Amino acid sequence: MGNEAFAFLGAGIGAGIAAIGAGIGIGNAVGSATEAIARQPQASGDIRGLTLIAAGLVEGTAIIALVVCLALAFK
Repeated sequence: MGNEAFAFLGAGIGAGIAAIGAGIGIGNAVGSATEAIARQPQASGDIRGLTLIAAGLVEGTAIIALVVCLALAFK
């Protein structure tokens, strides 16, 4: 295996770790939001909005990690 193969292997592993991290982050955010809405149903609109913003930030981080992994693989 040449260096190019190791670069693609590293990019795949890095992208996989980023996806796992994003899944854990979004799972924690949604789980906490669900508990908060169960405790205070009248604040569900505010909680839902903040949860969507947090999920977007976590997904953005995962996408940036994927782009960095691909950029390093094709360097």
